[in-house]
Amino acid sequence: MDPIKNPFSPGAGSPPPELVGRDGVLEQARILLGRVKQKRSEKSILLTGLRGVGKTVLLNEMERMAGDAGYRTILIEAHEDKSLGILLAPHLRRLLFDINRMAGAGDKVRRGLAVLKSFVGAIKVTVGDIELGLDIDPEQGSADSGDLEVDLPSLFIAVAEAAADRGVCVAILIDEIQYFKQKELSALIMAMHKMQQRQLPLVLLAAGLPILPGLAGESKSYAERLFSFPDIGAFSEHDASRALQEPVETEGVRFSEDALKEIFRLTRGYPYFLQEWGYQAWNRAVASPIEFSVIQGASEIVIGRLDLNFFRVRFDRLTPTEKTFLRAMSELGPDPQRTSDIADALGLKISSIGPTRANLINKGMIYSPSYGELAFTVPLFDEFMRRAMPVFPDGGLQG
Repeated sequence: MDPIKNPFSPGAGSPPPELVGRDGVLEQARILLGRVKQKRSEKSILLTGLRGVGKTVLLNEMERMAGDAGYRTILIEAHEDKSLGILLAPHLRRLLFDINRMAGAGDKVRRGLAVLKSFVGAIKVTVGDIELGLDIDPEQGSADSGDLEVDLPSLFIAVAEAAADRGVCVAILIDEIQYFKQKELSALIMAMHKMQQRQLPLVLLAAGLPILPGLAGESKSYAERLFSFPDIGAFSEHDASRALQEPVETEGVRFSEDALKEIFRLTRGYPYFLQEWGYQAWNRAVASPIEFSVIQGASEIVIGRLDLNFFRVRFDRLTPTEKTFLRAMSELGPDPQRTSDIADALGLKISSIGPTRANLINKGMIYSPSYGELAFTVPLFDEFMRRAMPVFPDGGLQG
């Protein structure tokens, strides 16, 4: 097949040719955006799911939906080494200046800028230099305490009131939200609580790993009343077939039923992997339909690409102890495993693996789906670990 016409696009956040199987959550976002625009309360959305299920794709689609609905949008990606305030401040500055250019902009916008300058002045103390070029006096006593749980709600109120004054709505979209510190997440939840209490036109659409509902609940017990937590999982076999078949049909090509079943078996229905297998299968095929034998030939290439890129970039961030922990976990299979079984596989007491477990959770490699259990956040990572650290005949592991 002509590689230029290849309809598949594997990549982090790359939009697939067909956004299948996600109608429910997109409808939920449409309702949220519509209700807030009409000054009606609605829960903001925090998407949760493993790596590779398409959370970033959905977040980008929600940003497009918000823009089409007339919202002003802010899209950021959380980082382990950047604070929430540092990430948000430049975007809020741009937003307020944008609103300020509207005809008839008044005191609410100027106050928003003054409160933002107060906020920036306060976070300078803890994070170092940040300069936004705001030629305006700060509003003393507003968002300048240095306590994020106090200051962020005050800042959001000022920004949302400025937006309401100009008849616009704001959507803040955050990817990888689980990387924020607990106090930052708590401040964000408190700020959104104020938005709902005052029915202000600012919504939060975010995405994170399955640990997110637990983190939000630990930060603030009322989080479940403020947010919905749609679980974005793997595709069903039917939706996986649609995600592969519909894009190639536009080019007059089809997959055989055996080929579709084999791709589903190999990928377990995870969208990112479907894109990888579809991409390589298209490039290897010489005619339609794309047969089972093509998938077999493509698999070696796909696995090599995944090992080198998707998996290896995460593996290389691990310490030797963390690698050994995950290798023992992989031996038990892809499903959630009891912590006691992992400790037994390592030949250690449960109490001694606690620090490694915590580090791996903080790095976003594993999560606890229920008490006493652990699971990989990266689909198919168990298979990669067995390839990356083969078992010798004597039972030792090769690093």
